[in-house]
Amino acid sequence: MSIPESEQQLLLETLKAFLRIPSVSTDPNHKADILLAAEFVAAKLRSAGLAEVQLISGAGHPMVYGEWLGAPGKPTLLFYGHYDVQPPEPLDEWISPAFEPTVRNNNIYARGATDDKGQALILMEAVARTLARTGKLPVNVKFLIEGEEEVGGEAIEAYVKSKPARLQADAAIICDSEMFAPELPTICVGLRGIIYGELHITAASQDLHSGVYGGAVPNPLQAAAEIIAALKGRDGKVAIPGFYEAVQAPTMAEREAWASLPFNEEEYRAKEVGAKQLTGEPDISVLERVWARPTFEVHGIKGGFIGDGAKTVIPAKAVVKISTRLVPNQDPAIANRQLSAAIAAACPVGVTAEWKLIHGAPPCVVDTANPFIEAAATAMERVFGNKTVFIRSGGSIPVVGLLQKELGQPCILMGFGLPDDNLHAPNEKLFLPNFFRGIEAIEYFLEESAKA
Repeated sequence: MSIPESEQQLLLETLKAFLRIPSVSTDPNHKADILLAAEFVAAKLRSAGLAEVQLISGAGHPMVYGEWLGAPGKPTLLFYGHYDVQPPEPLDEWISPAFEPTVRNNNIYARGATDDKGQALILMEAVARTLARTGKLPVNVKFLIEGEEEVGGEAIEAYVKSKPARLQADAAIICDSEMFAPELPTICVGLRGIIYGELHITAASQDLHSGVYGGAVPNPLQAAAEIIAALKGRDGKVAIPGFYEAVQAPTMAEREAWASLPFNEEEYRAKEVGAKQLTGEPDISVLERVWARPTFEVHGIKGGFIGDGAKTVIPAKAVVKISTRLVPNQDPAIANRQLSAAIAAACPVGVTAEWKLIHGAPPCVVDTANPFIEAAATAMERVFGNKTVFIRSGGSIPVVGLLQKELGQPCILMGFGLPDDNLHAPNEKLFLPNFFRGIEAIEYFLEESAKA
């Protein structure tokens, strides 16, 4: 199934065309681009030979569905991906423009290259190549590609709950994760959940002169700092009461497997993170910190004057964007109540603090004793020539927990990204050899899944 160079060029041009569409789901100005990206996916599925291809429109961005059900008696796989991308800012840090895909050193640079357009296209191209070569698939396949993964996925949650029969499958396959290291085939078997929201702090009815009123009126930015400091200690531990009560620790087997991975903490700090020092719970390993421990993070603070020059103002309001990552056994609804209560308890006098939840998703862990995980591991080993390793990820993919809870589907996370792909950051990239080998691996996976 090796892809000849002439075909690689055609695949690369298709990828470039997909990446040129600025389908930023958070920005209403890109509504037309969102639709264009959805139509691109639909056209690709139709040209591949899938049936019932349609755009599913509703309150949010459209989803794209397609199916090939010509293998009676064989397993059915649900292929999931997303065509929406993160905003490209800060633009001045991109070496080449975010939506002008550029190849440098065997990498293609563009927003969405690895998260998730490039990897979603791997799934589509693998099915297209198999159908073109043999006229059929060894298993049944359904595709569900959405446009709201980067903004919480509310539309897909409603759709999954309303269409259990249509989406029924033996397993869901997702290419939206990364390999632990180059040339090391990797399957992710655990994801952290998330709570994301805004803390709105209000003091006076309008901004006030700090010379005239300073010392007598509350400052919402100062209040924000006090609340944040109360919710997370300098030791890296979250200080929200009850937050750790439900946390399920990784098994000893997992810890031993993680310890055997080719991980160099100093190289991780210097090259991947680029920080002077790593922080967090010092008595817990770095991999366990980012894969299996909950977090509290501040993503942005808005309020007051931040322009050039000076303006001595005490702001009337402040907004803080906050998330917590959750680990197995933590319930997003319970964690959200704990966070809201902790904010209320930490709120200083003179201001009001209101927590507004934007979106949440549960954590999940997949049992590795699953025939489809075994099929995926075999397929990846066949292409990369190394034994597949099992890891967790610190990130969150809301649909994984949704499919497990609502449809009982194990989710197989076959990722072909790399740790230095700059997800959500400037100069996002995808290693092109992994793009082509990923297509081959999914083709082999289709064959192996027929035996499951």
